[in-house]
Amino acid sequence: MALTGVAVAGFVPASTFAEKPLPVNFGGDGVTPEATPFARVPAGAEAVNDRVSFGDDLPDSATRYEPSNDFFFVTITEPPQSALSWFVGRDELPIEFLTDVEKYGLSTPSERRQVSRQMMATSEQVAQFVALDRAGYEVELIPGEVVVSELVCFEVEEQRCTRTAPADEVLDAGDVLLEAAGEKLENLDDLAAVLKGRAPGDVVALTFQRGATTKTVDVELVADPDEPERSIVGFVPVETFRVVLPFEVDIDTGEIGGPSAGLAFTLSLLDDLTEGDLTPGRDIAVTGTIGVDGTVGPIGGLPQKVEAVKQTGVDVFLVPASQDDLDAAMAVAGDDIEVIPVATVDEAIAELVRLGGDPVEPSS
Repeated sequence: MALTGVAVAGFVPASTFAEKPLPVNFGGDGVTPEATPFARVPAGAEAVNDRVSFGDDLPDSATRYEPSNDFFFVTITEPPQSALSWFVGRDELPIEFLTDVEKYGLSTPSERRQVSRQMMATSEQVAQFVALDRAGYEVELIPGEVVVSELVCFEVEEQRCTRTAPADEVLDAGDVLLEAAGEKLENLDDLAAVLKGRAPGDVVALTFQRGATTKTVDVELVADPDEPERSIVGFVPVETFRVVLPFEVDIDTGEIGGPSAGLAFTLSLLDDLTEGDLTPGRDIAVTGTIGVDGTVGPIGGLPQKVEAVKQTGVDVFLVPASQDDLDAAMAVAGDDIEVIPVATVDEAIAELVRLGGDPVEPSS
């Protein structure tokens, strides 16, 4: 009878009884319980070095140096939960149960995946720029295409958005804007030029791509809440870039989503293109977004990523200093992993040198 109960519990969704209050920053009131059908759990850690490749146009002045150890990027997953998995994991530090809104935000799963893939592509481009720039190569970073991240919320009642821009009726997260008022859009500056001089209430034709489909729709402009005299479409863009390099560099991102591997990509490229070993005689796990100025930004699920690193056997983990869950991550790490917070790529390099790695010397 007990075995039958366990078997049944394995198929009963956790949402039938697993609940928690939805935080205010996700539109909840912080008090009323909501179902938690998903869980954020460790996934794995993989070597970045195996994913980096260079084109045949590598000039004589560019030398590759074979790394002695690897940088690892770290992933988490957020699968549906059964009653059994909830029961087993409810008291485990590396497991965080999630509501629908915490997992998907206000976007649909497909919209979220589209934005996540775009953020990963941008992260790869920025990592290439930062790494090659610090390695002493001539590189250029150009603003990229116009991608919708989310629609702007103008009014909130009881912690929930009640009014968005008219564009919300036709645009979704992940849409790529191709034209505005018949003008081709290469980047956000092009869109700003089209909107300049137009008034709130004006209607502009927007052509956008959603997956394999291209559509043209009329969108009513609204006033910027911060600058009422300025008209906007009413969406938050994904920050996108295109990098111009002196030779071809490719990072196989595979099914990786989001920008959290940016710092790992950057350090791996630096180690490959500069003399000496940036890794201090051992493998190093890394997580954090990378900005064009070399700043390291926060990521989601750090405690879960620490557990994933622990399972891999790597004992040093560079993480963003701006994380608000550092204490929880340290608790998961215990004495098994040295968790090192860094705010910039230069701080990351300095910590690696402190551990015994070689300093980065730009190519001449």
